[in-house]
Amino acid sequence: MNIGFLLFPRLTQLDLTGPYEVLSRVRSAKVHLVWKYTDPIESDRGLVLQPTTTFFDCPPLDIICVPGGPGQVDLMDDSETLEFLRAQAAHAKWITSVCTGSLILGAAGLLTGYQATSHWASRDQLSLFGAEPVDSRVVVDRNRITGAGVTAGIDFALQLVAQAAGEAAAHEIQLAIEYEPSPPFWSGSPQHASADLVADARQKMSLFMAKRLAASQQAAARLPAANKPTDSTEAEPWLD
Repeated sequence: MNIGFLLFPRLTQLDLTGPYEVLSRVRSAKVHLVWKYTDPIESDRGLVLQPTTTFFDCPPLDIICVPGGPGQVDLMDDSETLEFLRAQAAHAKWITSVCTGSLILGAAGLLTGYQATSHWASRDQLSLFGAEPVDSRVVVDRNRITGAGVTAGIDFALQLVAQAAGEAAAHEIQLAIEYEPSPPFWSGSPQHASADLVADARQKMSLFMAKRLAASQQAAARLPAANKPTDSTEAEPWLD
């Protein structure tokens, strides 16, 4: 089973490393970290990751996963990256994302007509690409599986394992990594955080989110007419 993670500058590393920890434990899995070149890549928080293959050398993938992060904005009009995703999606069994990686899938025209999720602050932008945003930690719609923000990548990966390799394998991996979350605070989503905390987060993130929204709108405008939504929707300028 060939599994490929898109690795790109200024990604949020946990969007990738959380699912990587889960999926790399699937028996017979071969995991690839894919980018245009194999020079080290620095995440948005300074962690350096090493691509293992290039777009050109990457084998056909059974599972392709796109993480998110601030660097996602630069990929929304990156024709080389979007074409790589389209080419791999043509034969992949599962087309997936974590966090704002779903916006990249949307820009590639791969979520039109599908339910999907993303980080809570960017989820509404999915409708620009003809997707149906769903307020859920993980969304499965046919062979599209999308995870919400950052830490949701582990939940996402376990559901993906259950779909691709069976629930027994998912249970085994969940036990092996001792994944039984018990957060010290209930402030990890707008539903549980205080209104003041959410408002403060939105204010601090507004400048970057305006930039992300503009990138999403421009990417949506470039999609072929068949991939465009019938109703345009503007998301609020929030940030992940």
